[in-house]
Amino acid sequence: MPQVSAGILLYRRKGGELQVFLVHPGGPFWAGKDVAAWSIPKGLIGPDENTLDAARREFFEETGFRLDGEAHELGVFRQPSGKRIHVWIQKGNCNPSRLVSNRFKMIWPPKSGKTKTFPEVDRGGWFKRQEAMAKVAKGQRPIIEALFKKFG
Repeated sequence: MPQVSAGILLYRRKGGELQVFLVHPGGPFWAGKDVAAWSIPKGLIGPDENTLDAARREFFEETGFRLDGEAHELGVFRQPSGKRIHVWIQKGNCNPSRLVSNRFKMIWPPKSGKTKTFPEVDRGGWFKRQEAMAKVAKGQRPIIEALFKKFG
């Protein structure tokens, strides 16, 4: 059975242009990757958790920012892995330089037996359409397109 996640695509208008907030995954695998590496803040839905609550929890865990206000469901998007992401959109603002992410542990370097801790997300940023499409993981491009189609 495929995994099911939920996330929030935060958006704003700046200088009349629509921008989206994306995050870059932390850890050594992603350290040198930029193009097609970014993501919307998202994660697995917990048992007995509705999709919006899961999306808000994940946004907070990955960024340290609490979102208040109204969110709207954008849709469910199937990823190349088969995972489905329930995506909510919300208008808002945050300062990427204040991002604080939760952390995870892994053995690094591989087979070393040493455990290191890394942030789940190492940075965030605001992007206009063209840059967002280049930065976001390929499977999430339909999410970005759906937002820009909706709000132009």
